[in-house]
Amino acid sequence: MSTLKTLHTSHCPVILDNVGSVWVSLKATGPGTERHSMKFSVIIPYLNAADTIRSTLDALLDQSWPSDWEVIIANNGSTDALEPIVASYSSTLPSVKILDASAKRGASYARNVAVAASSGDRLLFCDADDVPGRAWASAMASALNRHPFIAARFEFQKLNSPSTMATRGGTQVDGLQICHFLPFPHAGAGSIGISRQIHDSIGGFDENILIAEDADYCMRVQLSGHKLVFVPDAVLHYRLRGNQTETFVQAFRYAKHAVRLYKQYGKRSSSELWRWRAYVQSWGMLLQRIPGLARTEQGRTLLTWRLATHIGALRGSLRFGVPPVMAD
Repeated sequence: MSTLKTLHTSHCPVILDNVGSVWVSLKATGPGTERHSMKFSVIIPYLNAADTIRSTLDALLDQSWPSDWEVIIANNGSTDALEPIVASYSSTLPSVKILDASAKRGASYARNVAVAASSGDRLLFCDADDVPGRAWASAMASALNRHPFIAARFEFQKLNSPSTMATRGGTQVDGLQICHFLPFPHAGAGSIGISRQIHDSIGGFDENILIAEDADYCMRVQLSGHKLVFVPDAVLHYRLRGNQTETFVQAFRYAKHAVRLYKQYGKRSSSELWRWRAYVQSWGMLLQRIPGLARTEQGRTLLTWRLATHIGALRGSLRFGVPPVMAD
C-alpha cells in the first residue's frame, strides 16, 4: 500500500506517494475562461527528457484553456530526475500527475497507462520534447467540439537547425501525413487530440508496436469510422533528431515499419514486381545525387535520411515478407 504525504503550498496541497507520483489539484486557469463540463487530459509519455520537459510544461501553462485540464506524465523507465522538475511546478501547474509506466517499454504502453489514470473526456497527446504554440489548447479544444479526431500542425524552425530540418522540415506542415500505400492519412502521436470514448473503443495504442504506433493508431481509428481532421491553427513546435546517428536510426526504423503498415493495411495487387522495380530505380536516383548532397551540411543530413530509408525498407521487406515501400 502506498504511503502518502501532503506538502502544502500557497495555492494547494501536493500529494506524494512512494512510487514517485505527484498530484496537484487546481481548477482550470486562463484569461477569460469559464468552467465547462468538458475536461482535457494532456497525455505525455516520458523517457529521459529532463532537458526538454520544462519547455513543454511552460508552454502548457501559457495556454488559455476553455475548461478544466490536467497533465498526466507516464514515466517509461527513465533514469533522470523527473520528479523534482515536476514538483517545482506545484504552485502553478494545474493537476499534474506522474505515473510509473516502466513495466513495459514503449510510448504506446506509456500513453495507455496515462489515459487509464486520466479523468478527461478529451485527450490531447503531447511528447516531452515538443512545445505547444500559444494558441494550441484553444485551437484543439475548438476543433474537438466539432470533430472527435484531430491533429495539430507541426512547426520546425523554433527547435531545429536548418540542417536538421532538411530531413523532415515539411512533414505535417500544410496537411496530414500521407503515405501512398496506406488507405488513410495519419499524424504524429504527439499532435493528436481525440475523444476518450473513441480511444477506449479501439483499445488505445497497440502496445506491441514500438515504431510507427501513431500511424497504426490513425488507421484503426479511421477504420472505425472517424475521420482525422487537420487543425492548422493548433501549432506544435516539433523537435527532430539532432545528430547523424539519431537521424539514421530513426529513418531506418520508420522505413522498416512502414513496410509492416503496408502489409497490415495497404491495398495489395496480384503482382507487385513493380514495387521492386521502383525500389531499385529509387536507389539509382539516390546514388546519382550523392556528390551534390555531400557538399553541404543540409545535404549530408538528407543523404543520411535517404540512405537509412532505403536500407530500412529492404530490411522491412525481408522481415515482413512483402515488397519494400517508402513513405517519401
